Amino acid sequence: MLKIAFHPIYKHPLPEGHRFPMEKYELLPRQLLYEGTCKDDNFFKPEFPDPEHILRVHTQEYFNRLRNLELSSKEMRKAGFPLSRELVDREQIIVDGTIQACGLALENGIAMNIAGGTHHAYSNSAEAFCLLNDQAVAARYLQHKKLAKKILIVDLDVHQGNGTAEIFQKDASVFTFSMHGKGNYPFKKEISDLDIALANKTQDEEYLKILKSTLPKLIDQQKPDFIFYLSGVDILESDKLGKLGCTTNGCKERDRFVLQTCHDLQIPVQCSMGGGYSEDIKVIIEAHANTYRLAQEIYF
Repeated sequence: MLKIAFHPIYKHPLPEGHRFPMEKYELLPRQLLYEGTCKDDNFFKPEFPDPEHILRVHTQEYFNRLRNLELSSKEMRKAGFPLSRELVDREQIIVDGTIQACGLALENGIAMNIAGGTHHAYSNSAEAFCLLNDQAVAARYLQHKKLAKKILIVDLDVHQGNGTAEIFQKDASVFTFSMHGKGNYPFKKEISDLDIALANKTQDEEYLKILKSTLPKLIDQQKPDFIFYLSGVDILESDKLGKLGCTTNGCKERDRFVLQTCHDLQIPVQCSMGGGYSEDIKVIIEAHANTYRLAQEIYF
C-alpha cells in the first residue's frame, strides 16, 4: 500500500499576502481522496522526531536557536517565513514524515511526504522557506540505522538544492544530483556531486532527453541502495518562481520516468514534494497529484 505522510500542521497559516502557497498542503490530500487515488488509510500522521536524528545533519547551535525562536530578523528574512513556534514545530514534523516514509519505502518500494523537499536548509542556517533539511536528515537516519549505505538524492526542483549540496559536500556515501534552472535562485550556487543547469525556457523534449540520458547512467555508476526524489513542480512554464518551460504533461512524464526507473531497478524511493508556485492553485494540485497517481499505477 502507498503510504503518505500528512499532518494538519503542514497547512500552518501564514500572514495574508504571503507568496508561499500553504493551501496546497490541505488541498492535495483532499483531491487525492476525492478522485479515489487514495483512501484514508494511505495517510499516516508524523510526529516530532528524536532530536538526535536532526543533529546528525544540523549543528547543535543552530538547532537550539531555532527551537528557542532565537533566529535574528536577518536570518528570518533569508528564510522567508515569519518565525513562530508553530512554524518550527511544523518543520520538525515534516522531517519525521520523511524519516518514517523511508521505513515504509523499504517495505513497499515507495513512500511519500505531502510536504518536505526543504533542500535550501544548510547545516547551520535557514533559507528560502527551508528551516530543516528533511531528506538530508532522513538519509543520515538510514545510514545510522544501517538500513542503507549508498544514497542518491535526485533533486528535480527548479531551484538548486544548495543546502543539500553543502551538507554532503565531503561525503561520498551520499551522491547529490540537482537538475535546475541556470538563471534561477539561488544565484550563488553550491557544488553538488552532479549539477545540470538548464537554460531559461527549457521545454519538455529537451528536459526529458537530458534526464533520461543522465539518471540511468548515474544509478549504474553509483549503485545506490536507496533514492530520495525531490519532485518539485516549479519546472512548469506557469510557475512564478521558476524560469523553465515545461508543461504539466512533461512534468508528469518526468515523474513517470524517475519512479519507473526506481521500480524496475528495485531501489526504494522516498518522495518529497518540493516547490510549486503557479498562479493558479489548480495547476499546482494537478501537477503534484500526478506524482501520487503514478506511484499507485507503477507500484500498486
